[in-house]
Amino acid sequence: MTRKERYIKVIEWFQRNMPIAESELFYSTPYELVVAVILSAQCTDKRVNLVTPSLFRMYPDAQSLSNSTPEQVFEFIKSVTYPNNKSKHLVKMAQMLNNEFGNIVPDSPELLQKLPGVGRKTANVIASVIYDKPVIAVDTHVFRVSHRIGLSYGKTPLAVENDLTKHIPEEKRAIAHHWLILHGRYVCIARKPKCDSCGLADFCRYYHKSRRADLHESSSG
Repeated sequence: MTRKERYIKVIEWFQRNMPIAESELFYSTPYELVVAVILSAQCTDKRVNLVTPSLFRMYPDAQSLSNSTPEQVFEFIKSVTYPNNKSKHLVKMAQMLNNEFGNIVPDSPELLQKLPGVGRKTANVIASVIYDKPVIAVDTHVFRVSHRIGLSYGKTPLAVENDLTKHIPEEKRAIAHHWLILHGRYVCIARKPKCDSCGLADFCRYYHKSRRADLHESSSG
């Protein structure tokens, strides 16, 4: 199977079996999504969703957050990973959003990356989710799933992003980001992927490679 054929089959399967795929982070405004995505770095969405309600009640917009301090913000987010750094990033992000962008979240990944705490992956998530931009954010789930299925062999997140962008039609990139994340979160998990119940097994390189290894081991025994 060529890579092009594999992409076609993967996209077709997701379209049939996961027609709706969205972020699992809780948010109601672009500002809230920026905060939530910053908090989600190396942290579970479930944990982030536990801390953001009280955080958003105290700081409902960038202006209120910009008037706070990292020490005050820390008390709301201390149960997430790296709360010290994230509390500093959040306050600085809010100050820049308030002072330089008029409290309007930018719609381009390039401008978003100017915000403290917002790297390429975070910027792509925000641009994709809020503005439906045809960009793909590559986190650990997307990176792992892309390699296992055989969509990309890039050694860096950027290389994988470039492969996915090249092969996934522009109008499907926003949802494809969520397809791969959710598949990696619940099926193609890191330590023990659920290959036996995976609908992508027929055209997954990892599955066929593992099956060949199992057959070789059983025949050798």
